[in-house]
Amino acid sequence: MSGGAFFAALPMYDFSEVAWANDALWRAMALRLWDGGIDAPLSLTRGGDIGAEWRDPRLLFGQTCGYPYVTELRDTVALIATPDYAFPGCESGTHRSFLIRRADDPRSGIGAFRDAVAAINSTTSNSGMNLFRAAIASLSQGRPYFAKVVTTGSHAGSMGAVADGEADIAAIDCVSFALISRAAPAIAGRLAIVAETPRSPCLPFIASAELPPETIASVREALFAALADPSHGEACAAIGLKGARAATPADYEGVLALEQDAEAAGYAMLA
Repeated sequence: MSGGAFFAALPMYDFSEVAWANDALWRAMALRLWDGGIDAPLSLTRGGDIGAEWRDPRLLFGQTCGYPYVTELRDTVALIATPDYAFPGCESGTHRSFLIRRADDPRSGIGAFRDAVAAINSTTSNSGMNLFRAAIASLSQGRPYFAKVVTTGSHAGSMGAVADGEADIAAIDCVSFALISRAAPAIAGRLAIVAETPRSPCLPFIASAELPPETIASVREALFAALADPSHGEACAAIGLKGARAATPADYEGVLALEQDAEAAGYAMLA
């Protein structure tokens, strides 16, 4: 492809407070790719339709959610790596969601939230829906658990909905929880963690599966090199990214297994 044909986007944790860190990491990768003869863009693409971007054959580097990856994207994207985050709840390339309530809500344990109002960021989110469903399935007795489920559009929106009393409980990916809590301590201070979900592989770094294998390998090498370079330590610390590891589609089978287990328990839909 000629210069300008590729693009890169990191929408999953691109909060305004840490956008500079995502920019710095990508620019370091792009310069290494340029040195290798790949005309990588020096800036990230922002504000686009992320679903379309994941499927775009020009995607040189991106990040997707584990649930869309296993349900829709496995034949469309190539795995670059699984990130390894340093925040509480993350361990060895895995993360989990925190089930949150208002700090002044006296209910303890998720068993006390039957017939409550739940908030999710998206019906296709692994951390906001799939892991939430997995945590509830064994309690559901094969019937709806909540009085109502509201969709907020983002983890920040779900945290705000719980803090403001518009919902009683939500599942927040632990990386998002750490980054949002740092940026909005007033909201985080009104929340408490009531439970934790099962673990799941962290949100994978991806590229278009239509790219040549040698290009995909070069992107992976550029990522690992940028993460290992101590001059990028401040940027990596800002987004909690302490490393990455090579990944295969099999590593994400557990995401689909959680859905299958919930279906077997008669709780196919978070409700």
